[in-house]
Amino acid sequence: MSSFMLVAMVVLFALSVPIAVAILAASIGGIAFFTSMPLVVVAQKLMTTLDSFPLLAIPFFILAGNLMEAGGISARLVDFAKAVVGGVQGGLACSCVFTCMIFASVSGSSVATTFAIGAIIIPAMAKHGYPRNFAASLQATSAELGVIIPPSIPMILYGVSAEVSIGELFVAGIGPGLLIGAALTLYVWLACRRRGWGLDDHEGRLPLPAATRRAALALIMPVIVIGGIYQGVFTPTEASVVAVFYALAIGMGVYRAIGWGDLAAVLQKSVISSTIILFVIAAAGLFSFLITRAGVPAAVGAWIGGVIADPYLFLLVVNVFLFVVGMFVETSAAIIVLAPILTPVAMQFGVDPVHFGLIVVVNLALGMITPPFGVNLFAACQVARIPFESIVPRLLPFVLTVMLCLGIITYVPQLSLIFRDLLY
Repeated sequence: MSSFMLVAMVVLFALSVPIAVAILAASIGGIAFFTSMPLVVVAQKLMTTLDSFPLLAIPFFILAGNLMEAGGISARLVDFAKAVVGGVQGGLACSCVFTCMIFASVSGSSVATTFAIGAIIIPAMAKHGYPRNFAASLQATSAELGVIIPPSIPMILYGVSAEVSIGELFVAGIGPGLLIGAALTLYVWLACRRRGWGLDDHEGRLPLPAATRRAALALIMPVIVIGGIYQGVFTPTEASVVAVFYALAIGMGVYRAIGWGDLAAVLQKSVISSTIILFVIAAAGLFSFLITRAGVPAAVGAWIGGVIADPYLFLLVVNVFLFVVGMFVETSAAIIVLAPILTPVAMQFGVDPVHFGLIVVVNLALGMITPPFGVNLFAACQVARIPFESIVPRLLPFVLTVMLCLGIITYVPQLSLIFRDLLY
């Protein structure tokens, strides 16, 4: 049954069938042809998969990100980042990374970060003489931080699927997120100096005090959301609701960038995005239930244990496998299907499940910026108004930079666990 389901799913992917539909169809086929279970199990498992309190955070974080974009919070964060790092050559490119790090600490979504920040920073970089394909590649890669720096929707999915504390995962994401942000900043600064880009990035930059005043309320938002989680004031799910109300209050009541007539479009956009993700989650939950029932996790664990004895080699194999999977499979589906299989095996090798969660999330985040199905790439190309093929030549240095950071994250677990161990 498991072989049939995997083959059917891959074939449907190849035929460009939507991911959720492909996973659901493969699961229904497995039940119909290889089990005696009634098909009513399909509806039951779809509902029970979504009947999870932590999953409520997903639509709320998506809504918070869209409210930040519509409410002018994104633009003020960009101005603040330009005031901080925009005074050096390549400062505008560096501010792209810096802004995405701040925005990521609230939105939890890389695609939302791509649209919200890219719509502002990509035209600005093009105006200052940066090639559009470089600006789009940088934005797509920087937006990847949206799923690494907490809060993170993929971390929520991993926590639910692998039964790992979401709060611990959020804390563990701080170190890897800062590492990748610093590495990307260093790379773009060196690239700009080598190629002569960004010589006039200081033009049009606000003084730091003025930019800080304009962005003060926006900068407080991550402090409230993340600080509230770490201090135990509210759970990650409750934090997502706090983020929505804060973004709504600032966007409508203070900045007055959102009117009552604008809310319908923001809500519609959020509902569509949330529905797509939750449909994938429900279908992947059914798929995961069936392969677990068939004993696949135990069989995979036994096979890996018989073939690989060294935990370092195991982590290398997992990294290669997840990198390939991330290139072709949507992140949410990959986490829900693979986390219940791989996490128990990793624990057999003595790998902390929280540390392993960061390895999984960073690996699959790489898939968001690698062809052929990198969602961040399509979003960045849409914002930059360039064809997809023009962004590919600029990607390799960014991918290699993140891969270098992934190696450090994999083999230096203290980077992920130091804050977790201090707070938990």
